[in-house]
Amino acid sequence: MSRVAFADRVRTLRGLLRSVRIYHADRAHHRAMDALYARFVRPGDLAFDIGAHVGDRVSSLRRLGARVVALEPQPGPARVIALMHGHDRDVTLVRAAASDRSGTLTLRVNTRNPTVSTASSEFIAAADGAGGWEGQRWDRAIEVPAVTLDDLVAAHGRPAFVKIDVEGFEDRVLAGLSTALPALSFEFRTIQRDVAMRCLDRLAALGPYRFDYAEGESQRLVLGR
Repeated sequence: MSRVAFADRVRTLRGLLRSVRIYHADRAHHRAMDALYARFVRPGDLAFDIGAHVGDRVSSLRRLGARVVALEPQPGPARVIALMHGHDRDVTLVRAAASDRSGTLTLRVNTRNPTVSTASSEFIAAADGAGGWEGQRWDRAIEVPAVTLDDLVAAHGRPAFVKIDVEGFEDRVLAGLSTALPALSFEFRTIQRDVAMRCLDRLAALGPYRFDYAEGESQRLVLGR
């Protein structure tokens, strides 16, 4: 193995371990997450975790008794989910990305901080020079399978809840959904308010949704209605 390849592998492993430590070590955070998602899922419900990363939301939804379909296109995070939930019959791991059409797409990987890997070149451009994003580098590109939310509904059934966290690609994911679902959440970033507005417009076109929001990883809805 060349020095470059070895350094790349070490950097990827460090980024993955960082994610595992951040998202799986804080039990108080887990309790807050469970309390939030308990508003939307009950035991036996089906939930989709789109952009599952290292599976902290998968774990939360399983603690609540939900069946989970987890989408994660990055090989390292997908392996973590497989290690944690591979023997759980109520977790289905799909090693793919979600998009507005089926096929393949290019995923830009941030090996030091894989939680912000993205299929959106616009997201990377928006982060360039933005406060709080200093030093972020998307240093790898991989081709991954892509599916739509409609594909997942056809294959696995209609979910009670869908969580979408795909770093600036959320509007494209929702463009692949043609029918209203009971409840959804999507991440939004202040550096891309236009993506958030397109998500709101898409959901409003699908059904009579009402909206609330949580700031960062607070797991607490702000408006309360």
